[in-house]
Amino acid sequence: MRNSFKNLTFPELKAKRDELSRKYMDFRFQLIVGHVDNPLQKRELRRQIARLNNLIREHELAQIKAAGDKVADSNAQKA
Repeated sequence: MRNSFKNLTFPELKAKRDELSRKYMDFRFQLIVGHVDNPLQKRELRRQIARLNNLIREHELAQIKAAGDKVADSNAQKA
């Protein structure tokens, strides 16, 4: 499960994060009510969301770097 997110595209990562966030919120409500079979699932969901956040940030930084490289290349060609 750890590496299953690495091959997802940027929009898929965001959709998966939103899905897991909703699932985490529902799980928290179930935990308060007391109808949870595996309470350790809360920790696993939280960690999966964190992994997705890291991958999303990596994609964002790669896009920023690519945009910066394009600007640097166009400036170099003008000089």
